[in-house]
Amino acid sequence: MSQLIEGEDFYWENGFLVMTAKYHLNRGHCCKSGCRHCPYRKNAESEKKFNKDNNPHIVNIDEKST
Repeated sequence: MSQLIEGEDFYWENGFLVMTAKYHLNRGHCCKSGCRHCPYRKNAESEKKFNKDNNPHIVNIDEKST
């Protein structure tokens, strides 16, 4: 995949990197991480399984130690 463009492929919200639906469509498949803008999610029920507290793929860069 080519270089990501802020505002098209992702945006920042409260220190979290949020991928857009455009990014997910370009990737071509669901990663099953409960992404907010996943166009492949079959129903909203899967969204309840994932949140920022129980998903290891979501990292708040403001809280991440270097």
